Amino acid sequence: MTNDTAPAGSDPRAGTVAEVFAAFLKLGLTSFGGPIAHLGYFRDELVTRRRWLDDRAYADLVALCQFLPGPGSSQMGFALGMMRAGWPGALAAFAAFTLPSAFVLFAFAMGAARVAGPVGMGAIHGLKIVAVAIIAQAVWGMARTLCPDRERAAIAVGAVAVLAFVPGVFAMVGAIALGALAGLALGRGTAQPVGGEVAVPVSRGQAFAALLAFAAALTLLPLLAGTSEALAVIDSFFRAGALVFGGGHVVLPLLQAELVTTGWVTPDDFLAGYGAAQAVPGPLFTFAAYLGAVMGPVSSPLAGAALALTAIFLPGFLLLVGVMPFWDRFRRMARAQSLMQGANAAVVGILGAALYTPVFTSAIGDMRDFTLALVCFVALMAWKSPPWLVVILAAMGGIGLALIG
Repeated sequence: MTNDTAPAGSDPRAGTVAEVFAAFLKLGLTSFGGPIAHLGYFRDELVTRRRWLDDRAYADLVALCQFLPGPGSSQMGFALGMMRAGWPGALAAFAAFTLPSAFVLFAFAMGAARVAGPVGMGAIHGLKIVAVAIIAQAVWGMARTLCPDRERAAIAVGAVAVLAFVPGVFAMVGAIALGALAGLALGRGTAQPVGGEVAVPVSRGQAFAALLAFAAALTLLPLLAGTSEALAVIDSFFRAGALVFGGGHVVLPLLQAELVTTGWVTPDDFLAGYGAAQAVPGPLFTFAAYLGAVMGPVSSPLAGAALALTAIFLPGFLLLVGVMPFWDRFRRMARAQSLMQGANAAVVGILGAALYTPVFTSAIGDMRDFTLALVCFVALMAWKSPPWLVVILAAMGGIGLALIG
């Protein structure tokens, strides 16, 4: 990756901010299915149809965003917007891709508190149940990809054991760190070949400034969190966004540890919002807009949603900017790949622990609930139904269970 040459056949900054905004608004309104599906939408729209870059450059960006913690598809959008129209293009891509689902989830947060009666409460219960199926699908898929051998499966189980005895967000950090060290000891990583060169307007000075800002925020925010409600909210969401390896679903246990265990958000509200987040297009991280609106520390729901949304996306973007000028050199380091293999295996264990608690224990009360969760899981895994359709199915099933009594 370079900051002065472009891939053959493309002009990375030939577009306008308006063009970037329009392209990503279309994606933000239509990109259902989670981060992996988003990458397919991006390629179809921006590589195949609009020809903003070629496949080699696109693959290089995908590798970078999958390597870093943070929301992978949103980081891809940020980088692609930057390539096309500089820093304003990056911000336009982020806003257009993120705000549609954020507005929908904010509206849901405002309406969910007013829901009453068997129909409304049944639909909310169905959203909690569908979260079981969706997280189970994520654990299964990630385990097959990230734990393909006995050693990495053992790392995943070890992460579960850590959380079983030492719950909390810092235990998750420790489990990821131990997993990374175990991956380094295994030494299974191999140097990655250089992909297409990607032109980005990021100097080394700007990259170092972004990395410094990331480190300063991660270090200082916990010390300042006690001085104001706003800083407390920013600290919780920034830390969650900084530690998400392996996909958007992994943010669930991190946010649960930050918000539910502290009493800011009730378990029922948390799981209902997570289920609703599966039915909207765009990045899963917009779940933060819902949480910011319903949580206690910030008196204004709109202010809470804005703070939470900004704080959870910011660390991933800072890391992306900080690594861009050095990515080609870094990806050729076999030890770096080994570290990430171990960390990703630990992430599978963390998500598996979250599948049990709070997801399963909070949503499944009896065999009827379990049956509905199983139907949703089979619809996702065997029938390959889109998540938004399964969410509707679960809401209707929850209403049916409530009416049956």
